[in-house]
Formats: sequence, structure tokens, C-alpha cells
Amino acid sequence: MRRRWGVAFGLVVAVGVPFAFVAPSGAAPTGPDALRVDLDEILADPRLAGSHAGVVVRDPATDEVLYSRQAAARATPASNAKLLTSAAAMEALGPDYRFRTEVLTGAQQVGPVLLGDLHLRGTGDPTLLAADYDRLAEQVAAAGVRVVQGGLRTDDTWFDDVPLGTGWAWDDEPYYYAAPVSALTAAPNTDFDAGTAIVRVSPTVEGAPAEVRLDPETDVVRIDNRTTTSAEGDEPDVLVQRDHGGSRVVVSGTVPAGAEPVEDFTTVPDPSAYAADLFARALAAHGVQVRDAGEGAAPEGARVLAERESIPLRELLVPFMKLSNNGHAEVLVKAMGREVRGEGSWAAGLAVLTERLGELGLSPEVLRLVDGSGLSTMDNVTPEQLTVLLDNARQRPWFRAWYDSLPVAGVADRMVGGTLRNRMAGTAAANNVRAKTGSLTGVTSLSGYVTTAGGRELVFSVVFNDFVSDSPKDLEDAIAVRLAEYRGAEDQPRGRTQVPRIQRDDPATEVDEGALECSWVKAC
Repeated sequence: MRRRWGVAFGLVVAVGVPFAFVAPSGAAPTGPDALRVDLDEILADPRLAGSHAGVVVRDPATDEVLYSRQAAARATPASNAKLLTSAAAMEALGPDYRFRTEVLTGAQQVGPVLLGDLHLRGTGDPTLLAADYDRLAEQVAAAGVRVVQGGLRTDDTWFDDVPLGTGWAWDDEPYYYAAPVSALTAAPNTDFDAGTAIVRVSPTVEGAPAEVRLDPETDVVRIDNRTTTSAEGDEPDVLVQRDHGGSRVVVSGTVPAGAEPVEDFTTVPDPSAYAADLFARALAAHGVQVRDAGEGAAPEGARVLAERESIPLRELLVPFMKLSNNGHAEVLVKAMGREVRGEGSWAAGLAVLTERLGELGLSPEVLRLVDGSGLSTMDNVTPEQLTVLLDNARQRPWFRAWYDSLPVAGVADRMVGGTLRNRMAGTAAANNVRAKTGSLTGVTSLSGYVTTAGGRELVFSVVFNDFVSDSPKDLEDAIAVRLAEYRGAEDQPRGRTQVPRIQRDDPATEVDEGALECSWVKAC
């Protein structure tokens, strides 16, 4: 494989300054020089004053660096970290990797009676729905079990018992983009937002409390309903907040009479207990009596009564990368640690991730990753290293599935456009740019691939940090659009490319949409 190494930028990268262009007297810049003039103008936006702005554009076919600014300067990547995690997972686990969930017992079965415990064992599958637990229960019933004299025991020992990542903000805990990570969990939807439940708030009659229900139904959180049904025609205003470290979910605000239900998410405090609750309900529905539920590892040699395998990793990449699902990233980190080092922890998984990035031509010693999703502000990467990854990944056998998982600019379908579905529509970048987005407070990033007007595929990375204005995502878009318009040697300066600011679908949300992936607040 022909690798691009991070040392290829020479002195320009080392000092972290943009290329300087001096045109001959009276001559207009052309080709790469014209492109640099325009990118410099975009980056001169006053919103970036005093901030970090790292940008690298390179042509993989020629190894030419078309633009470089603060290329080797480390910065917080936000969800651009998922490029690193997903590529390492494809290397370490393989595109055909599947999570396995089993129902086991070490007890003797006499007729319809199981003389001991039933164990539900997980390996981190984030795609398990209530319907999947129902199918597992159906398999148990089909094995002739009607009474479990022992209890239902959850076995989540495939991973360690650390549920939240290093450097995650404590006040993000109630929000579904910071759901706890466990080897045994459940998701309420086919976006596979594992470790969460949907809170559905339906109006009743004006002046009365609204109806609040959970989907799927579960007792692992307790609803404290403080809602009111407001007058017909009013705007809904609902807030869902789980107590820090607790199971109480306070639902407050108003929903107008006659309106459609309002939906929001809550995380659950204990994903394993959540899975057990859903499975116990399913067992009861299939006529299987279980005395109680608790924790307990399956004994050696336990026989399998029911089992399920997830979709393969190459398919999981689509909701993971298109929708920037943090939980998927963290599960994959722990899965790498378990499969390669026998330890399902962040420490073991990140060590494997670092090794695989080195094999992909990156320089791990200049990076710092403490989680897999980029939710931690302690993560540091460089735009140079991101473009090295984008370049070298093209040579890997799994590249096509990885490439197809990236959001596509301006394509409305959520599972195609993903977090770029509302960006760059109607421009040369639409249905062209494939890139990973990233957003946190004071952070925005965009790294990926673009085909120029001259037919060449470029790799690029834009990482902005420490701005205090509204998110300058439109500057990322302007750079991507300008690259899509690039015509090679015949290119001429075009002036700053103007791209409309991103429109938010729900500006009234409690979470600042400008500071987070739009899909995390369901605005994409």
C-alpha cells in the first residue's frame, strides 16, 4: 500500500502558517495560487479573530498540498474523532464484525421448569430493540421453558463497569448523545440510540396535565409529570430532564390541545437493568414466569437457549457516521479492547485504536484521544493527520463501505445526507462532498472528500476552535464549495464564496444546536 505520512508537509506544516503567494507584477494568480487567495479570504472572517483555524487540502493523486494553515497544530476535533474510531474499528474488528446477545442457563430443565437462573449476556450490541428482546423471549418459550425457579440475571461483563467517558460534562448526562455505555443495553428506535427511551407527551384537555408515556415502556426510570395542556394553537414547549445520577425524569412545560404528541429522549441510568426489564416483560408476554431480576455472570459451560447477532459493522457504520452516534463510537472502542486485548475498557480499546492508526500511516504520538466519539474536550488531533487518514484509507479493502457511510452534502435523505443534509444544497458541493461533521461549544470541524470541477478528488480537513461567535459552519461550507469549484491549473480567483448560514429546525431547544451535531438534537 502506498501511504501518505504526516511528515510530508515539511517546514510549512511545522511552523503552522498558510502558504504565501506573491504574484508577478500585474499578473492575476491562477491554479493553486488562485485557490489559496480565496481560502485566505474565507478564513479572514472576523468571527475567527483570536481563534484556532486549522485547514489542510491535499491532492492524493500527486501528494500536492494545495492549502495548509496550522496543519500540525492540535485542536479539539469534536465528532471528527469518529473518523479515527471508525477506521480503526474496520481495521481491528473487520467489516463483518457482529455483536452477539445470548440467553443462557447452567440449570437443569425438568419439563417446563428451569431449576435455576436464566442469564441474559451481551457484548455491546447497540441495535437491540424491544422487538429483539421479544424474539429472544419467544426462543426461550420455544425451548419449552414456562417457569424459571431462579431469577433473570444480566451478564454485562464483556465490558468494564465504567458507563461514561473521560472528560464528559456532568450536565450532559440526561441527553441521549451522552447515554451510558454498557455491554447490555437497548435502543428505542432504528437510529439505535442505545441507553435511551423516548418520552412521548400527548395533550389531553386544556388546563389538565398532558399524558406522558415512555417508548418502550419500562420501570427503570420514574416519570415526574409536571406538564400542562395549553390552548389549541399554542406552540409546544416541553422539557425532559433526568436527575443527575438518578432515575427520576422530570417532564415539564406545555403541549397545546389537539396537537400531535411531542417526543424527546431521556437516558437511562443503568442500561443493563433497562435490557432486563424489557426482556422480563417479553418473557411474561410469552408465558414464561421469572421470579426476580438482578445481576449475575453466566457460568462456564452454560447452554444457549436463545441468541441474536447484530447487523455487521459495515452496515452499522451508516447510522453511526451519518447521524454521528456517540454511543456507537464508544461501544466500538470497548469492543476493540475486548477482542484484541481481552479487556472491554476505554483504556484497552484506545490502545488498540492507536496501534491501528499507526498502521494506517498516522503519527499517534501527536494525537490525544480519551474517547471514541469526540464528546470529550480533552481529545486533540491535527488537520494534517486527518487528511493522512482520509488519504491512506483509500487503499484499504473496507474503504468503500467507510466512504459510503460519510454524510453527503445537500441530500435530504437522513441515511444519505446525515448531518450534512441541510448544508450546501444548490451548490457545487451538493451530492459531491462526503465528510464528517463535528460540533461542540467553541468547536466545529469538517473533514472528508470532494471532487473538483476539474474531476480530481481532494481530501480536506477544517478544524475551528475557540471562537466565541455563533458557529462558523458556513465558513466550512464555503471552503468545501470553493474546492468543488476548483479547476486546477486554469482556476481563477472567485472572491469569497458565500454560503447561507445553517437554518435550525428547533431554535427553542434547551440544548444549543449551534454547539452540537444537528442530528444529536434531531434537527437533521
